[in-house]
Amino acid sequence: MTRRTVPKSEETRRRILAAALTVFRERGFQNATMREIAAAAGVAVGAAYYYFDSKDALVMAFYEQAQDEMAPELERILSASHTIEQRLRGIIGQKLAYFAPNRALVGALTAHIDPAHPLSPFSTATAPIRNRDLAFFERAVAESKLRLPASILPYLPRLLWLYQMGLVLFWVYDCSPQQGRTGMLFDKTLRMMRMAFKLAELPPLRPLFRPAGELLRAIYGEV
Repeated sequence: MTRRTVPKSEETRRRILAAALTVFRERGFQNATMREIAAAAGVAVGAAYYYFDSKDALVMAFYEQAQDEMAPELERILSASHTIEQRLRGIIGQKLAYFAPNRALVGALTAHIDPAHPLSPFSTATAPIRNRDLAFFERAVAESKLRLPASILPYLPRLLWLYQMGLVLFWVYDCSPQQGRTGMLFDKTLRMMRMAFKLAELPPLRPLFRPAGELLRAIYGEV
């Protein structure tokens, strides 16, 4: 078999990114400097700036790398699961496990929640990453064949993505041992969600969900 050769430029880029994550963990995102990152990577400062023009660019690369590395496992989880609860537990659980070594960095980045900030998960700059992540929730909903009111079902992937973001925010500030409170919150909210989905499938209760659909249309500017 032919061994794939990684171009030197790509190898250098990966080394700088890996060094940056180490420095961010040790020094904190705000305190870390590009000079320290370059030194940790064994490259000149100019070379570090050649590949990444700022710490923000390094974070964007971290987001993209995370998606690339998690994608195969998320695909496997979706294919192996049968219910929406199993799929959500697998998708979000995988992300929490993946980001655990960089939990402090993720926590620091939650300060950039304003959509005007390029690192915000709601910004224009992060839209490609957000949309790729959203696609997993769209597939989870579609393959679970939920029989929900038509006024709610189209919005469900976006609501589940927001649920994930809220859970991650709780997780980064959870000081309980091994973030045990997050695990409890995750488990109980998934069970509550399963019950809500079952209730929404009952024909007599469907009219009760009409105001929710109207609210969602208003929130997403579709009225």
